[in-house]
Amino acid sequence: MPHAVARLRDQRLALSSKPFVARGSRAPRCSRCRVLPSHCLCAWQPRLEGLHCGVCLLMHDVEPLKPSNTGWLIADAVPDTYAFTWQRTHVEPALLALLADPQWQPFVVFPGEYAEPERVVTHVEPIPGKRPLFILLDATWTEARKMFRKSPYLNGLPVLSLQSELVSRYRLRRSKRSEHLCTAEVAALCLGLAGDEDAAGQLDAWLDVFTDHYLAAKYQRVPSLDDEAHRRLSAD
Repeated sequence: MPHAVARLRDQRLALSSKPFVARGSRAPRCSRCRVLPSHCLCAWQPRLEGLHCGVCLLMHDVEPLKPSNTGWLIADAVPDTYAFTWQRTHVEPALLALLADPQWQPFVVFPGEYAEPERVVTHVEPIPGKRPLFILLDATWTEARKMFRKSPYLNGLPVLSLQSELVSRYRLRRSKRSEHLCTAEVAALCLGLAGDEDAAGQLDAWLDVFTDHYLAAKYQRVPSLDDEAHRRLSAD
């Protein structure tokens, strides 16, 4: 069964009046991993089991259509991944139902400097009977700030401000600031905070393998299959 982001992509394509053409998207791609069949990485895809937490992706309009989107990688690996298209004037009832589900403790993952101090947390404290649900705004930085400001249904939720000195390893889109992590990197940090350190490492490895195969296909080279990330996923 297609995962949440794949289903969202299909819904978005069905609504399009003209085809979305991403750079390099005219070449045939594997329907599962989104790279050229000659560089398919499906054999390394992790499937994380026994996770205590879930991920909710609020995706800006065309993000599900971009071959370089890393929210897709989260849905590949994390079983409890939910995905919704963000809209300024409409909120999907299924999203509101998810946020109100008593099994979940939602956290909006965003820099604390943009939220009221009383909402900001830096740790994930266990709450009996509840599982952490990390809400990630999957968009460019400019779009994400707008989404954070203009989503009133998120206003009552705690804001998880990640404290990390990591420099982004993401190489598929340009960013002016190296501390701006891609969505999959943010999700891996959240998994670690929730106590799922092994799953965090596997998701990081999955991002590295995807990036290597994606760029190898783009530049017509053979990906390295014996690096640390490939070995990590093979071992697991």
